[in-house]
This record gives sequence, structure tokens and C-alpha cells, in this order.
Amino acid sequence: MGRYIVKRIVAGLITMFVLTTVTFFLMHAIPGGPFSPAEERKVPKQVLEKIEEKYGLNDPIPVQYVNYLKNLAQGDFGLSFKQRDVTVNEIIEQGFPVSAKVGSIAIVVALLVGIPLGITSAIKRGKWADWLAMIIATVGISIPSFVLSVLMLFLFAVVLKVLPTFGLTSWQHYILPVAGLSFGPIAYIARLMRSSMLEVMRYDYIRTARAKGVHELKVICKHALKNAIIPIVTYLGPLVAILLTGSFVIERIFSIPGIGRDFVTGISDRDYSVILGMTVFFGAFIVVANIIVDVLYAVIDRRVKMDE
Repeated sequence: MGRYIVKRIVAGLITMFVLTTVTFFLMHAIPGGPFSPAEERKVPKQVLEKIEEKYGLNDPIPVQYVNYLKNLAQGDFGLSFKQRDVTVNEIIEQGFPVSAKVGSIAIVVALLVGIPLGITSAIKRGKWADWLAMIIATVGISIPSFVLSVLMLFLFAVVLKVLPTFGLTSWQHYILPVAGLSFGPIAYIARLMRSSMLEVMRYDYIRTARAKGVHELKVICKHALKNAIIPIVTYLGPLVAILLTGSFVIERIFSIPGIGRDFVTGISDRDYSVILGMTVFFGAFIVVANIIVDVLYAVIDRRVKMDE
């Protein structure tokens, strides 16, 4: 297993290098720059040159790229071009805990609702419970999270006026953002769990357990669930990375001071260092999450060979 993990770490480092390189050069290939509005306001050329010199934007692109890689190797994402005297590291340190808290709750809700929903749908196949679960799953997959969030915001905050619209100052403030984040994953987990459970329930060892008179609940929880949950673990890797690092649109809608909101602001402001730093951070998080998921395979199913 140790050899496999080392191989995955090396592959992850190569992935991060490619991601950083492609993002850097694509970002600089787009016309304009962080201080283009200053040019439109006819700011003196000498002032613009001083600003660009401060941030190293007057250097050739290859030189900027090498300098960025050197700073990145030391864990330095650089200064924000738009937020005065604020580093990207500070933005991540301030925003990530907020995003991680909301995302963690959304992940727990998605698992606690999606897994039982999928199991119930598989056990009650063809009955009303199955139809109801699949309707919920279909709606959850079909409707984008931002559309659902806006609808819930209008219904519960504007029409019924029972929930707050923005911020995270009380537990009520978490209800709408968590619902918006978790509804799609709930639907996807329910569908994965249903199909996986239906397949596992046809295995011979399940029939043998039933023939021996094992209680149905024990058959499901002890024998079937262990193998049926493996696809959920696969989906959990990228899901954890996406939700913990913040949902851009959801944080924007509910004015949550998380890392996703800063990323959206950085893109609209052409803040090169924020865009690149956030991209590298998100990419690293996804790589680490996928490595952890692969290791969990061996823990859940010992038939998986990790040394290959």
C-alpha cells in the first residue's frame, strides 16, 4: 500500500504542476489585466508602471512564471492585486474555515439522507417509496443548485419570512445554504446507492444469509451495505473537495464570507494571484481527497489490491 500511495502522490504533484502551468499561461493570454480599469480611467503611464513593477507584471511572462513557481514551492501564493497589503494565503486562511464548516454540514446531511433514501428505494423496488425516492433524486439532479437556492430564498425568506437571507450568525442561517449545497449530492447518492444495492442484493452470499434465517435488517446492514457503499466512497472524494472548498454560487447568493466568494470576486477583478492561488489550492484539495478515497477502498474492501 505504501508504494501505491507514493505513486499517487507523485502523480498528484505532476497534476498540480500541469494545472498551475496551464492556468498561469491561459490567465496571461487573455487580453487585459488586473489594472485595465486604471488604463480606462487614463491613469498616468508612470503610475501604472510603478504598480506593475511592485507586482512584477513588467517582467517577461516566463520570468513571472519561474518566480511564481519559486514562491509556490515555499507555500507563498503572493499578494492580492486588488486587496491592499493582503496576501492570498491570508484570504484562504480566513475564508476556508467558513466554507469548510458549511461544506462539512452539507456532506453529513447528504450522507444521512441520501444513503437511507437509496437503500429504501432498493428494498421497496416498484412501490410508492421507490417512486418517491426516485422523483426526489431526479428533481435534485435536474435542477441546478443555484436555481434551487434562489427558489428557497424567495419562498422561506421573502414569502414566509421564517429564515434569514444572508450571513452565518446563527444556526438558522445555515439551513438554506446547506440545503442548497446538499440537495444535489443527496439525489446523486440516492441513485448510486439504489443501483448498487440492487446489484449486491442479487449476490449468492445474500441469498445464503436469507436462507439461514438471518434477519432482513442484519442482511442489509451487515452484509449488503458494506459492498454497496463502495460507489458512494468513490463519489465522496471529489464531493468533499468541492463542498469543503466552497461553492462559488451558493456563497455568492447567501453572502457567505467563504473562499468561494473570494474566488468569484478574484475572477471578476482579474486578480491574477487570487485566481491562480485558489486554483492551486482547489486542485491540491481534490488530489488529496482522491488519494484518501483510494486508501479507503482497501479498508472497506480487502479484495482491492493497492500495490498494483
